[in-house]
Amino acid sequence: MDIKNAQKEVDHWIQSHGVRYFNELTNMAQLTEEVGEVARIIARRYGEQSEKPSDADKDLGEELADVLFVVLCLANQTGINLQEAFDKKLDLKTKRDHDRHHQNKKLT
Repeated sequence: MDIKNAQKEVDHWIQSHGVRYFNELTNMAQLTEEVGEVARIIARRYGEQSEKPSDADKDLGEELADVLFVVLCLANQTGINLQEAFDKKLDLKTKRDHDRHHQNKKLT
């Protein structure tokens, strides 16, 4: 599924199962919470912190999907075509960063 269709799917879900979109500030807080959950898993599973038994069953993919869902909600409610914005950003990063990353001695 491309981003444009993902935005449509999220909007359909909101219309079918939700009452309405949370307001933008609530969704921003929700996004921060979800990113925090991703950070906790990564810090404990891949970083230097030990993983608590209560965190062992946490699903990183599920938490990343939560982040994506809220990002798509924010794009929908603010009128952003995220597919177009992503394509534009990827093109910019490709032009700007290709040589820079190949010349970065820290990455070799």
